[in-house]
Amino acid sequence: MSRTRTALLAAMALVAGATGTAIAAVPGESGAAAVPCTVDYKVQNQWDTGFTASVTITNNSAAKSSWSLKWSYAGNQKVTSGWNAKVTQSGANVTAANESYNGTLATGGSTTFGFQGTYSGSNAVPATFTLDGVTCNVDSGGGPTDPPPDPTGRVNNPYDGAKVYVNPEWSEKAAAEPGGSRIANQPTGVWLDRTAAINGVNGGMSLRDHLDEALRQKGSGELVIQLVIYNLPGRDCAALASNGELGPTEIDKYKTQYIDPIKAILADSKYASLRIVTTVEIDSLPNLVTNVSPRPTATPNCDVMKANGNYVKGVGYALNKLGDVANVYNYVDAGHHGWLGWDDNFGASAQMFKEAATAEGATVADVHGFIANTANYSALKEDHFSIGDNVAGKSVRESKWVSWNRYVDELSYAQALRNQLVSLGFDSGIGMLIDTSRNGWGGANRPTGPGATTSVDTYVDGGRYDRRFNTGNWCNQSGAGLGERPQASPEPGIDAYVWMKPPGESDGASEHIENDEGKGFDRMCDPTYTGNPRNDNNMSGALGNAPISGHWFSAQFQELMKNAYPPLS
Repeated sequence: MSRTRTALLAAMALVAGATGTAIAAVPGESGAAAVPCTVDYKVQNQWDTGFTASVTITNNSAAKSSWSLKWSYAGNQKVTSGWNAKVTQSGANVTAANESYNGTLATGGSTTFGFQGTYSGSNAVPATFTLDGVTCNVDSGGGPTDPPPDPTGRVNNPYDGAKVYVNPEWSEKAAAEPGGSRIANQPTGVWLDRTAAINGVNGGMSLRDHLDEALRQKGSGELVIQLVIYNLPGRDCAALASNGELGPTEIDKYKTQYIDPIKAILADSKYASLRIVTTVEIDSLPNLVTNVSPRPTATPNCDVMKANGNYVKGVGYALNKLGDVANVYNYVDAGHHGWLGWDDNFGASAQMFKEAATAEGATVADVHGFIANTANYSALKEDHFSIGDNVAGKSVRESKWVSWNRYVDELSYAQALRNQLVSLGFDSGIGMLIDTSRNGWGGANRPTGPGATTSVDTYVDGGRYDRRFNTGNWCNQSGAGLGERPQASPEPGIDAYVWMKPPGESDGASEHIENDEGKGFDRMCDPTYTGNPRNDNNMSGALGNAPISGHWFSAQFQELMKNAYPPLS
């Protein structure tokens, strides 16, 4: 699945224009092998006298341990500050050099930095970039390269210029809640969490019903419909609340009774005009890194799934089959920063994603991107402390909350993971989705500044938006709020903020409830539970009186609206 950078078509015109993007051919596609490096320069925001920009470098030459990118402005632009690079300026000439943590650029690897600047008059995109003295964005003959058309017709970012499907079943439940009409028109994911969901459960909408309704909502424009592919054998091996219908060894049923029928429906030419985003298997692959022996967080079920390989096989099969449908965009689940942000999890998880993306006939080209924070609560961006802060002689990483993690929020994690994945061979155009359905953490007690500098813990705890007891807490969290509303291209490398997890649907029952859906009882959903090694033995922070996972939980929905940030009007 190619990620041709469609904005290139306007690149030459943008050189003389204002806000825009200058980009070049994607490495690895025909005609691009002779391009030593590519630079994607995007003006993100622009106002009367200033702007912010994002720059992504892709190295197609020998691996580098350090780098320096240079360009010149035709106008009077001045860089005032930068991040993820040391950006300096002399006259019209700008130099961006790597920081200590991002100097390595593998062959085919990418890195992204940003900056803020001022201007007056026009704000033209620079015409030429050099990386360590070598001109980028030109082939060996010295001419600009043109990307070949994507043979599938896919666009770079399916969310750009498109409406997103509003699930009528969720919308009706939301609208029936007091105050719920304020968000009932928001797009949410359609969860195919068992085989029966393909044809509709208990008289509910089938997959074809949703696709037909998506065509109606689409009208004459573009529309994205978001589907959650979620039925692996031995599903959610480290949790009990969302265990699925298939046993650990039932990989053939997963393929023939679940994935194959979904593919057949999505491949119907009737639906060829839709942009179908699939979120592939929430909370599966990361478990094979963090919750297997000899880790203290290991569970026997996860050991079984790692040994039999059925998570990797299942994800690979889904990517392969669904990726064959020209208007399907596969996004693989990538956990969240409070799960994979530690040094011993981050790189190993990226490698695991690569293994699954090349299993069962799949290739990295079948992956359009990754999604972070699905069905979780990690804050999008912590404004009052950063990983580089030092307080009372200690690094923020030493605080009990951060606990030596490399990341403090989802945005920094998602952008860093994207770079890591590109360095492993995923397409340099992959984009990230971040689920913001329940990570707003607003309300009257939302911090307005950092905590006291008495200690690193008072500093972090007093300033953090995320009010959980621990980032390992995942079930029906008390005090949570709706986050950023769904939107396309909000930040560099981020295809969209999405509400893939429909707000108001329970994460799991707070006590054992008999059911015919294969869903168990997990103590992490019990508000009296005192924890386990996966949440550093903290209280669960869960709301009481919760129904089984996926069922409507009115009290949680009201809590999410009350604590929404940005607030609901």
